[in-house]
Amino acid sequence: MSDLIRGSDGVVRCRWAGSDPLYLAYHDEEWGRPLRGDDALFEMLTLEGFQAGLSWLTILRKRESFRRAFADFRIDAVAQFGPGDVRRLLGDAGIVRNRAKIDATIGNARAALELGPDGLTDLLWSYCPPRREHRLESFAEMPAKTEQSEALSKELRRRGFRFVGPTIVYAFMQAVGMVDDHLAGCEIV
Repeated sequence: MSDLIRGSDGVVRCRWAGSDPLYLAYHDEEWGRPLRGDDALFEMLTLEGFQAGLSWLTILRKRESFRRAFADFRIDAVAQFGPGDVRRLLGDAGIVRNRAKIDATIGNARAALELGPDGLTDLLWSYCPPRREHRLESFAEMPAKTEQSEALSKELRRRGFRFVGPTIVYAFMQAVGMVDDHLAGCEIV
């Protein structure tokens, strides 16, 4: 089975994009495109952590609720969340209600604040691997983690971040364009 699929619009894409409009938009407009800015990167790192054990489509469907619940992922606001906010979040059916992930998000915001302005962006992008000369041919060739994702994971954990294992970090690197894992033949650039 090919890892590419031709959509109803005639565009050849990575098969995982399927036909769901949210997945298609995410694949075509966001995944693998360079993203900068502390709050934007914090959002993606948080969502990748919440995705662990779930489908990415579940997270995409809840994304707007996550944004509302977590103050649009403004690091300075989330870092101020307290016990009342945790109770509110645990009662919010619009998000994934996992206490450990909620606590980690608040702690990660506090750790990100300690890095200073643009500190999260600078830290994360300092682990960007060299660009591949050619796109991968299949998802079988795609790593679950890399030397860079392992190193970044270790550094984030050293700085107090949680839910940032090397596999989560590699998925984050794919999402924010640190790596381009669109397959050869995918017409999305």
